[in-house]
Amino acid sequence: MKISIGSDHAGLPLKQKIVNHLKDNGYETNDFGTFTEESCDYPDYALKVAENVKDGNSDFGILICGTGIGISIAANKVHGIRAALCSDTFSAHACREHNNANILALGQRVIGTGVALDIVDTFLKSKFQGGRHQKRLDKLSKIEIKYFK
Repeated sequence: MKISIGSDHAGLPLKQKIVNHLKDNGYETNDFGTFTEESCDYPDYALKVAENVKDGNSDFGILICGTGIGISIAANKVHGIRAALCSDTFSAHACREHNNANILALGQRVIGTGVALDIVDTFLKSKFQGGRHQKRLDKLSKIEIKYFK
């Protein structure tokens, strides 16, 4: 499984730990940066990861900024992306099982490394359940079609 990952400067330390964790667990990673602690803009990295996932070059994406809020909002501007901000494992499996989220967003300043790695593992191991949830995703797609012109 291939995972694209990106962060701004505020998410860099957690991103580096997640990349190592993913590699240690046999995942292929595509790191879109940032690679320094110099101040940068989260939309730039959200766009790179979101486009990579949308185009099918990665199975999933992971984005990290200070809170996870801004970077998830930016990613969700890309047609077909369902980025979910998670701070606990329940949300991580629910966003995959019910919403078929394809990008996980995390907040470096909100959660610790141990919790973040548990969330990542839960997100990547959870499967979309389909059924009644597909009907809701179809409705989301109609909203995208209406407003993403």
